Amino acid sequence: MLIDTHLHESKYSGDSFITLEEIVYRSMEMGLHGVCITDHESNKIKKEAEVLMKETGFLIITGAEILTFEGDMTIFGLERLPGKKIHAQELTDIVDKAGGVAVCSHPYRQNNRGMGDHIRQLNLLWGIEALNGSTPWHHNNKAFELAIELGVSALGGSDAHHMQQIGKFATKMPDWVKDERSFIKAVKEGYTIPVEYKEGIYEVVDCCRSRKAV
Repeated sequence: MLIDTHLHESKYSGDSFITLEEIVYRSMEMGLHGVCITDHESNKIKKEAEVLMKETGFLIITGAEILTFEGDMTIFGLERLPGKKIHAQELTDIVDKAGGVAVCSHPYRQNNRGMGDHIRQLNLLWGIEALNGSTPWHHNNKAFELAIELGVSALGGSDAHHMQQIGKFATKMPDWVKDERSFIKAVKEGYTIPVEYKEGIYEVVDCCRSRKAV
């Protein structure tokens, strides 16, 4: 099961230039089995995603990317999002209480949205985005190494806002991941392997950039 765990569609993410339908059909062409739509501060695409998922048979999980005072986090399993900006620990507490998962997005990106080493202070953090499609390799490597050090899941996601970015990175998960609940279970239990799309196939990437085909 190959899932791009971080994408933005244009209806609810104002900085995106791709529709939900474009994301899904391009992802299918690339050999992905699912996507996570993580719009900025919004999960309002969920009903439309559920309809499209039934029509296509393609897994669409609706999360959200939330900017906390410390930096961005992608969250899954939370129906009602915070109505104001809050601290990262408060967000992870809320998500965990709801049975969901919080993942630190692109922690070392230098755009005032990466959380950096503040991650080390967080409790109930289940994952770190080790490969982000809009982040330089040396920052991704640092995030990957931190995930390994802390013993949390390492994920890959394109962070796509444009068509050509879709599927650049993704996450390999077990075949039993079929919905949001099983996706959350896989992240919590560490069944995640970051992968990169390279010359028509997805390849496993370790933190030293060595690769092998999936």
